[in-house]
Amino acid sequence: MYTIIGGDGKEYGPVSAGQVRAWVAAGRANQQTRVKAAGQDVWSTIGEIPELNGATAPAEPPVAGEAATAPRSGPLDILSCYERSWALVRANFWPMAGIGCLMILFYAASVLLEFAGVHYVTPILAGPFVGGIYYYTLLLIRGQPATVGDIFAGFSRSFMSLALVGIANGLIASTMVYLPSVLPWTAILVIPGIYLTIAYSFSYMLAVDRGLRFWDALETSRRAVSPQWWRVLGLMLLGLPFILLGAIVLVIGLAVAFPLIIGATLYAYEDLCGRRP
Repeated sequence: MYTIIGGDGKEYGPVSAGQVRAWVAAGRANQQTRVKAAGQDVWSTIGEIPELNGATAPAEPPVAGEAATAPRSGPLDILSCYERSWALVRANFWPMAGIGCLMILFYAASVLLEFAGVHYVTPILAGPFVGGIYYYTLLLIRGQPATVGDIFAGFSRSFMSLALVGIANGLIASTMVYLPSVLPWTAILVIPGIYLTIAYSFSYMLAVDRGLRFWDALETSRRAVSPQWWRVLGLMLLGLPFILLGAIVLVIGLAVAFPLIIGATLYAYEDLCGRRP
């Protein structure tokens, strides 16, 4: 039996060697992940233990009772998602703050383009841009090497799927915000719009992380989120105070608030969608 230290700095285990190999195969751990055997006090890396790195034994499915998709199971723990995200931001402060600044610049440019009458650029680029941000942060969470180029991975990984996901989410938001002001009776679409907005929360990650196509990403996200829709809604709502506080602190606080919310969302994604195809 082994205990590992995840990308969030927390310990997970004890679990069998087969479970650790399953996590490595799924990208949830790597050769540099710290691990120790039960009853020992010395930490090693997975790469240093032949039983775990596949040098002496093939990967085997986890035994009954062990989580095959994520170290955590059961109802989504909203506070844990933010706690782990805050630990991630502190451990990678400058890269994460850089992501926050990049997001501020992107949304500022989007507003300027809207005022200039250019309405088609933002919907097309938003999906790949957000997908790249998620992909880079996901690598940090999993303890895998991440470079500046990975921030823009959305433009090279599943660009079309991400662009369509961004357009779809943008249309849902527009339907809820703008359409009722023109056609009051369309206010009845607000409720299903809210449901779909939350249900599709993981569609960007599924497209860039698993390479799912547009509709598959939306539907896989909906199926994963729906059983815990209210908890995912709570996760999103809890991010609003951080956005408001960040805006008050001379807007610079948004450079921390954005990565914090992104990290919490990705930890929720890992907890609810941990199994790979």
